[in-house]
Amino acid sequence: MPESTSSRQPVRPFIYATTTSRSLMFAHGEIQSRMWTRDPNALNLEYTRIMMGFLLLNPEPRRIAMVGLGGGSLAKFCYHYLPSARIDVFEINPHVIALRDSFHVPADDSRFTVLLGDGAELIQRHRDEYDAILVDGYDIDGIPAQLTSDAFYEHCFNALAADGLMVGNFHALNFNYRRYLGRIKRRFAGSVIEVSDISLAHRIVFACKGGLLKRRTGLPTRKPDAMSADLWSRIAPGLWPLLD
Repeated sequence: MPESTSSRQPVRPFIYATTTSRSLMFAHGEIQSRMWTRDPNALNLEYTRIMMGFLLLNPEPRRIAMVGLGGGSLAKFCYHYLPSARIDVFEINPHVIALRDSFHVPADDSRFTVLLGDGAELIQRHRDEYDAILVDGYDIDGIPAQLTSDAFYEHCFNALAADGLMVGNFHALNFNYRRYLGRIKRRFAGSVIEVSDISLAHRIVFACKGGLLKRRTGLPTRKPDAMSADLWSRIAPGLWPLLD
């Protein structure tokens, strides 16, 4: 998809339902998020399981930020399987937030908050706080320009705690991807790895504020001792082909 400027009014998404799933879409044929109706907390799409691979590097994050709510797949998963983590979700489109109940996104409470606003601006309010920042913000035109700028990656870097991880989802066919990756590598001093999903439709970028990834070419191969077997079973199917 092309780079989006997000200059128009937020597009109202719609729900496409089948007998087994519910999807959030901005346009026909473009799935933004999908949920199994019998297992709302499961990660239905492969790229979301890959993004959760950051837990192989830090299985016990204290604070997580998410840029982009969508159907809430990542937010629900972290809320359910990481009960000790505090989670902030930044979503620019009020119409997306209005559908949170349809996708079983939990209500705001002491450790979970969905904030209406531009994640590129909201992330600037934080410094040295987050163990992980998951960036998966898209609109009908693709990834907004403000979520791929040098300034945005600088603000993400500043918002991360020591050895914190930023994880970004990119469409593999985005002709600006290499430019975005270059910006991330410069800001994170090369402590960056990339992985693709099996279909090669997505590129997931992991960037570390410290040097944790400088000598790695892929994700760790073993389940961390601190990770439950249940959690491991939920993310491992999307990771097996990618493990280093």
